[in-house]
Amino acid sequence: MNLTIINQFYKPDLAPTATLAASLAEHRARLGDRVTIIAGKGGYTGKDAPAPSTSTSATAPDQGRANPSVRRVWTPGLGKASHLKRLIDYFAFYAFAFVKLLTMPRQDVIICLTTPPLIGWAATFHKLIRRRTKLILWNMDCYPDLAERSGVMKPFGFWASRCRARNRALFRKLDHLVCLDSAMAHLLCSQYADANPKLPVTIVPNWEEAAFFPPDRRGNGQATIDKFNLQGRFVVLYMGNMGYGHHFDTVLDAAEQLKSEPISFLFSGGGKRAPDVQREIERRGLTNVHMQGYVEDKQATLDIMAAADLALVTLRNEILGVMSPSKIHANLAQRLPLLYVGPATSNVDEAILQRGVGRSIRIGEVEKVAAFIRALVADRTQHEQLRQLARAAFDSAYCDAATLPRFDAVINHAIGASSALPAGIPAGLARDFVASATPSHQP
Repeated sequence: MNLTIINQFYKPDLAPTATLAASLAEHRARLGDRVTIIAGKGGYTGKDAPAPSTSTSATAPDQGRANPSVRRVWTPGLGKASHLKRLIDYFAFYAFAFVKLLTMPRQDVIICLTTPPLIGWAATFHKLIRRRTKLILWNMDCYPDLAERSGVMKPFGFWASRCRARNRALFRKLDHLVCLDSAMAHLLCSQYADANPKLPVTIVPNWEEAAFFPPDRRGNGQATIDKFNLQGRFVVLYMGNMGYGHHFDTVLDAAEQLKSEPISFLFSGGGKRAPDVQREIERRGLTNVHMQGYVEDKQATLDIMAAADLALVTLRNEILGVMSPSKIHANLAQRLPLLYVGPATSNVDEAILQRGVGRSIRIGEVEKVAAFIRALVADRTQHEQLRQLARAAFDSAYCDAATLPRFDAVINHAIGASSALPAGIPAGLARDFVASATPSHQP
């Protein structure tokens, strides 16, 4: 089977979607598919993305062809420093991905992620010419909802309306929709279900590769401990993007309460809100809160996590369903319990409630955040129990061995090889929304 995956970023780029796309691509290549990746040359942080020479996971079905085959189209690689730079990168990728798809032989399945938004349209022209091609949207973020709720775009304004109109038209051409959690599926179906009432919708949570996180691989946290003078302190780690969708005030308020106790917070990453967080740390004089930039080497991320005792995940209330935090999987693999500050019913909240891997706390509940951290410092037996539960959750639900079979079922369903779908939102849920849901906006 010919399979193409489209995403602006691909490994060894540090974007989470780059890693996920590579994991799926290499898995399908091992199953015998002829896999092509269409990605950009620019990296997630604005640097050029180093191109992998060949796949390391599969033998090419045709002699001389790497499998997966990575086709990097030119993009300026301006990064995320401003909206204009991001848009220029987006439009370059749209144009060159469109041309690449038009010149490719017929693909049986095309899987489009949502970086950049609406990139699925590039695949629709391939499908128009080669009508048997099946199109799967692997939804990572919801646009224009994310831009609206983050204050970047006027809610229900001209550009938001145009974006929704394009989404509605794209949904008519989809053969399957994959969402990261039920909140995201409900948000999309409430707006676009009437465009394709019989569209199958399946929940497949994000994952990390189990092979990279064997139970005995913990990393060496001593360098991080020495760098920030964390010896003998309980460390709460936030790692990754600090963007529009993330909330920090409640956590910084708690850090202020805990300033005189042997507890430290470490923020490792970057993003649009990182400068604001840094300024707030300095304004409050929070000597127990430390920051550093993105760490691009994955082994180095293991070393940072090895210095931590608790993983922090945040989400703004208005972002529920629009994006799904991907930080939890590696943290669970490294036996880090979760402290989640955000709205209920998100993927992180569900993981904590269903698997007992930490504490889910609402925004503004500063005392509860501080109390939970203090409780773990005081009761190391409870902390160790949470560590064991975290690893068990990773092994059973958030590693590739647990999630890739769900994606296989989606692909088999799309091509008609199987009528069975994994547990989650069943095929035809979109049809239910046509009758029961009130769309949040109709362009």
